[in-house]
Amino acid sequence: MLEHPVLGQVTLGYSPVTNRERAVVATRLTVFPERSDTGPDAAALLAALDEVWPAEAAADQPLRLAPRPLDPSTVAQRAGPRPQLMLNVAGEALLRAVMDAAPGPQLMIEVPAFMVGDTAHKPMLEQLHGAGSVLLIKGRPLVPLAPEVLALFSHSIVEVGEERRSGPAPAGVERQITTVQAGCRTSADFDAAFQRGAVAVLGWPLDDAAPKSTGRASVPSDVNAVMALINGVERERPVGELEAILKRDPTLAFRLMRYLNSPAFGLTVEINSFGHALMMLGYQRLKRWLALLLASSAKGANAKPVMHAAVRRGLLMEELAREQGDAEMRGEMFICGVFSLLDQLLQQPFGELLPNVPVPERVQQALRGVGGPYTPYLELVRAIEQEAVFDIRERAEALMLGTATVNRAVLMALRAARQLDG
Repeated sequence: MLEHPVLGQVTLGYSPVTNRERAVVATRLTVFPERSDTGPDAAALLAALDEVWPAEAAADQPLRLAPRPLDPSTVAQRAGPRPQLMLNVAGEALLRAVMDAAPGPQLMIEVPAFMVGDTAHKPMLEQLHGAGSVLLIKGRPLVPLAPEVLALFSHSIVEVGEERRSGPAPAGVERQITTVQAGCRTSADFDAAFQRGAVAVLGWPLDDAAPKSTGRASVPSDVNAVMALINGVERERPVGELEAILKRDPTLAFRLMRYLNSPAFGLTVEINSFGHALMMLGYQRLKRWLALLLASSAKGANAKPVMHAAVRRGLLMEELAREQGDAEMRGEMFICGVFSLLDQLLQQPFGELLPNVPVPERVQQALRGVGGPYTPYLELVRAIEQEAVFDIRERAEALMLGTATVNRAVLMALRAARQLDG
């Protein structure tokens, strides 16, 4: 799977598309061509993306980031597949080739403002719109667009630094297209964007101030139950003892069973008890899913995109370690990725959290920011999250990871995350 040669010809980065309810409703994938003189195969790129975001899987998905009202001639768009992927191609030649290759309706296509204003591109844009593609203008056009061109687009992507709106549209006034705010890096950025009337934001609220000390030596009771399970699994305590912890928290048991029975877990039989899970998986494999359960214990609306990031960090770090062929390393790197945002999720500094969370020394080093073998991988993942092409290439080279290897890991992790979310 995902053995496409085109993955060696591009660099990939990703970020979430988050709506007003702070639910992550799609993924933005940024594609950087490796070379400007020879363009990647656009059809092969779309085929690789279809393995992660297939059109048929999108057919039953509600589109929460809905386009403005459609006229009767395009009403079929609502009955078709719903977009799951916002595609940002950082190269005009490759973007033109992608649009020529008839992208599937599960994709939203970003089109730079300078291309939108060029009348030579109008027939291609009309064809995509007529086929049901959701189109977004990226940036502000230098001149006003003709109404028939503007009608082809559902949303406009505006960077925080280029924002001119001071608030939502006045009552009774409907803007021609809605705004997606890009470049949001803090919870305050998210709140401000929605107050100005954005329908969604692009970015991660990961630059919030570090949590301050709470003065507590323990963690909340629901979090403590998950930690007690992780401790018990780490020490290979009897099944009955671990099941007793679960019985004290039915909600926790339900969430754990949901994770274990997700398609991402890949089991052919349904897990119906903790003891059954332990028999099928063993202690160490089960511990990784308890790590996900701990990350999902976060409270508050703004925690949703952070939890989204934590799950993908864990899965991506695990995939990056797969080339090493070391099962122990893969497991530790998964936990390192998930737990790397635990301080923000639980709003406690690592100095208070880590004494309560049993993690290996190599993971502790990375979480405390004191080096260790997993820190370079964590830095690579952060660069991929920020869609910072030069940092991605530099950090991958330092780890002696090839472009295709990194891109395959990105897509495998995002596919596993989609299955887990479903």
